[in-house]
Amino acid sequence: MVKIANIELGAFPLLLAPMEDVSDPPFRAVCKENGADLMYTEFIAAEGLIRDAAKSIQKLDIYDYERPIGIQIFGEKIESMREAAAIAEAADPEIIDINYGCPVKKVACKGAGAGILLDLPKMQAMTSEIVKRVNKPVTVKTRLGWDDQTIKIEEVTMRLQDAGIQALTIHGRTRQQMYKGEADWSYIAKVKDNPNIHIPIFGNGDIDSPQKALMYKSRYGVDGIMIGRAAIGYPWIFNEIKHYMATGEHLDPPTLAARVEIAKRHLAFSIEWKGEKVGIFEMRRHYTNYFKNIPNFKSFRTRLVETESPIEAFGILDEISENFTEVLFV
Repeated sequence: MVKIANIELGAFPLLLAPMEDVSDPPFRAVCKENGADLMYTEFIAAEGLIRDAAKSIQKLDIYDYERPIGIQIFGEKIESMREAAAIAEAADPEIIDINYGCPVKKVACKGAGAGILLDLPKMQAMTSEIVKRVNKPVTVKTRLGWDDQTIKIEEVTMRLQDAGIQALTIHGRTRQQMYKGEADWSYIAKVKDNPNIHIPIFGNGDIDSPQKALMYKSRYGVDGIMIGRAAIGYPWIFNEIKHYMATGEHLDPPTLAARVEIAKRHLAFSIEWKGEKVGIFEMRRHYTNYFKNIPNFKSFRTRLVETESPIEAFGILDEISENFTEVLFV
């Protein structure tokens, strides 16, 4: 049984990654019902929380059916991160998570996200202050290093463990790689093999199939896996991985009817939570994967990403059901 503090997550938990403009409540809802064991919010700017910025405050929205859930924060100032952690804790998540992995220039180059990997003493000090400020367990998501010349992930893990975190997720790329190239899990395995490291270690990067999940579990010995981009428009991946690990067999892929139904519920919740304009806009990134491998689908996809009308969007989804009844997904 893998545990973060006293939070039981099962024998081999599957985590949903915190993805900006993706891991919102509507998306988390469909991932939770399809097998995600632990989910995190989109990352939230510490300065935004302190200033009571509407967008940042909205990201604190969590629902009971999502539990256990972590709220992820990022920032470059220690005092701001302490205050933001307290604000996040007041929203009553199970976990406070710190983002030390975001590679985006406007974040990392200010010393937040992956940028803090260039200043390990500050990273340790910031983490320690956050752990002392809140009562909830604190976890961290990070990368291997800033670039190939600065990979010190075992030292990073030891410093974070000493600062009091309860679990660590490691994305097997450097900041310099962004999301390109192949994630190198061998460094994650070295962390797991280090006898001085005793907190749960979750691996992240490139897991896009049940076979790969099982292979990486066996090869690298991680305590669980975090899934990000592969879940966008395909929340079924969590249950598919669990079934394959338990039986060695593949679940049948979701039918067209199942895809349409979950897309409609996702869209409805997105509109309810973010309003019509933003809700429809932010659904666009999900449609391609919801209806991946449908032949002659381009015209429907174009209409879905161009419409600004909820009635029209739901109508197009109904048309998909009517026009592609014989699709075989593989």
